[in-house]
Amino acid sequence: MTRLKRSELLAGIQPLYTNLAFSPDSRTTTTGNDGNSRNWIPTGNMYYVHNVSPDFKLGMGVLGYFGLAVDYGDSWVGRYYVKDAALQGITFQPSAAYKVTEKLSVGMGLNAMYAMLEQKAAVNSILDRRPDGELKVSDNTWGFGANIGILYELNKNTRFGLNYLSEVKLDFQPRTSLTGIGPLLSRALAARGLTDRSIDMTMKVPQMVMAGFFHQVNDRWAVMGDVGWQEWSKFGKVDVSIASNDPRSLTTDLNYKDTWHFALAAQYQVSDPLLIFFGAAYDTSPVNSDNMTVTMPMDETYRFGTGAQYRWNQHLSFDFAYELVWMGTLNVDQFRGPLAGRVAGEYRNACIHAIQTTVRYQF
Repeated sequence: MTRLKRSELLAGIQPLYTNLAFSPDSRTTTTGNDGNSRNWIPTGNMYYVHNVSPDFKLGMGVLGYFGLAVDYGDSWVGRYYVKDAALQGITFQPSAAYKVTEKLSVGMGLNAMYAMLEQKAAVNSILDRRPDGELKVSDNTWGFGANIGILYELNKNTRFGLNYLSEVKLDFQPRTSLTGIGPLLSRALAARGLTDRSIDMTMKVPQMVMAGFFHQVNDRWAVMGDVGWQEWSKFGKVDVSIASNDPRSLTTDLNYKDTWHFALAAQYQVSDPLLIFFGAAYDTSPVNSDNMTVTMPMDETYRFGTGAQYRWNQHLSFDFAYELVWMGTLNVDQFRGPLAGRVAGEYRNACIHAIQTTVRYQF
């Protein structure tokens, strides 16, 4: 923020399109259709920076911090693990930045996150000789964290940054909603206290450390990159289902592991008003292959992005960007118990398409 000479407002929309098509193989023990979760997820962001003085800035950001949604329908082979699920966090971030010296700037902000969770799974009622029932959980909660950054400008062409985001604890305590289940399973759930109380689905949005650089090569070209670490090993429990006729719990720890991020990009000044940029990134997988789930299918990702910025006049500019998040083939072999059954197969060409359109106005 300290590099901005004037107050600035930035607003953008970023629709995401997920392509998650599951093909079961012969190891799958449940009946049903292939899973096909292709859907749009609307997200957006807005930032405002107020120029208090040349060295002191105040800011406010509202952004979609994270989120994923899947919707496989009522009759697919993995319905006893998940039919549809959505997890989304929206951050409200007031912040301040101060230019300590000509080379060094520091900043910090509050990460106030409003998170929403909803998940549905079918319940196998074969013991009661009934059609499938349904288990539903939903809740929303607030979590809080911090964002701290340091910017060091070696010279007018080169600068380095270090950013830390603390973890955000989300205490989801949804009550279970069970419909269409038979008396045998109902008595087993009641005996375990799983039908009349809230369940613990506490999760921790990972803390993160990111270091980056920017270097202006000449009046046309610039290069930039970053490397980072995220503590996914503390993410928590977001998988809910009824797996056996004597259930002890409705949740499962996903056993995630910490990840690393690497990125490199470049930008080119085509003309005075037009700037283009492109880059690639790689993120290690947060989950081992034997812990892959259909609720949150994730693996190592390759990101490829490109875009352009067009300055309309001294106050107004427009940005457009596209990013492909490529996960390739994801192999799943999931078994939690006889009622949920075994679901095995692959997601082929799994990916996410992200489109960003931004309007920027400097006062």
